[in-house]
Amino acid sequence: MEISRETIDFDSHGTRCEAWYLRAASDELTTSRGRPCVVMAHGFGATRDAGLLPFAERFAAAGSDVLVFDYRGFGTSDGEPRQDVHHLRHREDYHAAIAVARARRGVDPSRIAIWGSSYSGGHVIAVAAKDQRVAAVISQGAAMDGLAALLMVRSGAGTGKAAALTKAGLRDAAGALRRRPPVLIPIVGPPGSDAVISAPGADAGYRHIMGPTFRNEMCARGTLRIALNRPISVAGKVTCPTFVVVAEDDNIAPVSSVHEVAKRIRRSEVLSFPCGHFDIYVGEVFEKSVTEQVEFLRRSLAT
Repeated sequence: MEISRETIDFDSHGTRCEAWYLRAASDELTTSRGRPCVVMAHGFGATRDAGLLPFAERFAAAGSDVLVFDYRGFGTSDGEPRQDVHHLRHREDYHAAIAVARARRGVDPSRIAIWGSSYSGGHVIAVAAKDQRVAAVISQGAAMDGLAALLMVRSGAGTGKAAALTKAGLRDAAGALRRRPPVLIPIVGPPGSDAVISAPGADAGYRHIMGPTFRNEMCARGTLRIALNRPISVAGKVTCPTFVVVAEDDNIAPVSSVHEVAKRIRRSEVLSFPCGHFDIYVGEVFEKSVTEQVEFLRRSLAT
């Protein structure tokens, strides 16, 4: 089945964001009001060319339009400083992308679903809690509690790692006030490295799915915000059907927080796999998961 894809631009708070727009390849979910649309973005420091397209193409084949975008400052989107992981800005970009999707010709604005993975798996919970018009949510391998994630880092890598990240973050934040160039640190690296994410298997996992626009660096100031990124705190406000995919052996995003979020959302469904954080993007786990995700969208967006 041929999937039509175009590159589009949209504005988020005065900055140009770039996205792929996939047109539904079937009329299965089309009604007199139009087609549904799934809005997608990536996780921590990642870009839209990093393993998202296989999901998007399945959703388009099932009858939904799909908008896959890069955050401001990442990938092919504009924005300065580059590589600044900022959960509040990312959420703003989601809201801007949703507005674009609702305004697209032929799209039913009442049937917008949002999809997120890893860091964005938490973003979609916060976005849906704020925008009650969102029709459905899919969240996989999600980072639901930044504070718990930092405690996991401290437990696995020791207090020295946490202290080093904080020191670099403060130095970068102070430099930003003086309009100095950002202090950049690696996003991911092997165990024992100075990267933000250095859990066993993380380096290989990132490299397996990352696309050509990914840069393995971020503004150090972003580490100071991680503890403040707590979608778990607003999960109870999500009212739409929500599909939660859990990687039970995740050593990057605390699994207990994901299960707690699912409990707080009244209309949630949970699909669990005995796998690690990056296994949900590839192979048998991907095939089983994306099949269930498509069925969830069919149930949630059918009318």
